[in-house]
Amino acid sequence: MNIIISNTSDRPLYQQIKDQIKDAILKNELVEGDPLPSIRSFANDLQVSVLTIRRVYEELEQEGFVVSQVGIGTFVSASNIELLRDTKRRLVEQKMQDMLQTAKSLNISKDELNAMMDILYEEV
Repeated sequence: MNIIISNTSDRPLYQQIKDQIKDAILKNELVEGDPLPSIRSFANDLQVSVLTIRRVYEELEQEGFVVSQVGIGTFVSASNIELLRDTKRRLVEQKMQDMLQTAKSLNISKDELNAMMDILYEEV
């Protein structure tokens, strides 16, 4: 897992880390059952406080993305598949909203947009 943090970003460090872990889960770079690094080693690797990583793991657990087992570690959660699906759908919906606004502002019809979508979908 490759986490990149920026000290010049407006977003807090814990949020940058949390968002990148969630992205890795949503993109199946991390799959159910995969272990996350220990809090201490992850903090050392990223050169952040252990409290920062603890907060990341706690929030991810509250959101259902990971599960922590005392003395064993923190793992990508298998119990909340529907949450992951819904999160993926929302991400796509947000991008589609942007696309639709752009298309409407350029007077591109729904039929043209569907044709473009069909072509692009087949190319990916």
